[in-house]
Amino acid sequence: MKRKKNKFNPKLKAFTLPELLVVLVIIGILILLALPELMPLVTRAHSLEAKNALKMVHTLEKTHFYEYSKYSDDLEAIGFEAQKLVGEQGGSAKYEIEIIEYSVNSFKARATSIVDFDGDGQFNVWEVDQDGNILEVVKD
Repeated sequence: MKRKKNKFNPKLKAFTLPELLVVLVIIGILILLALPELMPLVTRAHSLEAKNALKMVHTLEKTHFYEYSKYSDDLEAIGFEAQKLVGEQGGSAKYEIEIIEYSVNSFKARATSIVDFDGDGQFNVWEVDQDGNILEVVKD
């Protein structure tokens, strides 16, 4: 009677735990070296949220002005619905939007960051006026 050859090989070629740990440590070091270079890109990407929200406020304020011949100080009155903020509200928005100045012929809205993107203690602030000029007031 012939014996069947066992096709199961108990020794598989694989990486050992120390080899995997060395690779993970090297990847971690590379990430730490690249992180300072990437932080300005992250901040710039987050600032798009502020710019888009302020453009929307400007458009809604202009519409309100054309309809009522005056600007408004109330975001709800112009139809702006702010996203829920990160943290306490459980949302994803990183900027708080508010109207800081208004009169019959002008307004100024502000987007203030609630997150310190680069950990330097400064919070990013953007503003828009009735002419649609978006300006970064405080850089992060």
